[in-house]
Amino acid sequence: MGRAFEYRKATKLKRWGHMAKTFTRLGKQIAIAVKAGGPEPENNPTLRSVIATCKRENMPKDNIERAIKNAMGKDQSEYKGMTYEGYGPHGVAIFVDTLTDNTTRTVADVRSVFNKFGGNLGTTGSLAFLFDHKCVFTFKKKDGLDMEELILDLIDYDVDDEYDEDPEEGTITIYGDPKSYAAIQKHLEECGFEDVGGEFTYIPNDLKDVTPEQRETINKMVERLEEFDDVQTVYTNMKPEEGE
Repeated sequence: MGRAFEYRKATKLKRWGHMAKTFTRLGKQIAIAVKAGGPEPENNPTLRSVIATCKRENMPKDNIERAIKNAMGKDQSEYKGMTYEGYGPHGVAIFVDTLTDNTTRTVADVRSVFNKFGGNLGTTGSLAFLFDHKCVFTFKKKDGLDMEELILDLIDYDVDDEYDEDPEEGTITIYGDPKSYAAIQKHLEECGFEDVGGEFTYIPNDLKDVTPEQRETINKMVERLEEFDDVQTVYTNMKPEEGE
């Protein structure tokens, strides 16, 4: 497996550790997709993608339908995607992805955690050079699939040559330019791939070694950030522990 896969696997184990929070975060993604493109998945590619991710994370059908219905209500808040970045203790870079209806509250919450752990919240874009921003698509592998041919077909959309295969799940994961998200999704669906789930991620391009004690401190900081409902995902450039 490639660097991106191993890092995302380690991150995902922490990200989806608590089922209730997982569903809350996915519900916000559904709300944004519905407000942007309507409640009908067949007419809303982004919603189709989010629903595929929900299914892969075992979100019950009733929860998905309820989230779509709630998103259509006039009293629903407008969520906005915001990313906060800075350095945590021991010089570890930290990205915090959020979906919020109150940026003042969210930035205050995030800053309080950075301050508590002796970190420094920076300006937007200040740590962009340490991470690769990617769109990620995971889909069911078809019999007889020629991945080299598929990657070649997607080369115009800046899809990476490296891809990851999960034999246990029977899925393929590819990485591409975030600007090409819609075009990549459309191509995969036109090729007949099932359950095409897409998302965005940050992958560190230079992993930082830490001691066990330093890792424990960083993990505590990440866990504290993830307690906030507005926080979707926390990324660091800390090297994953062996076995993660």
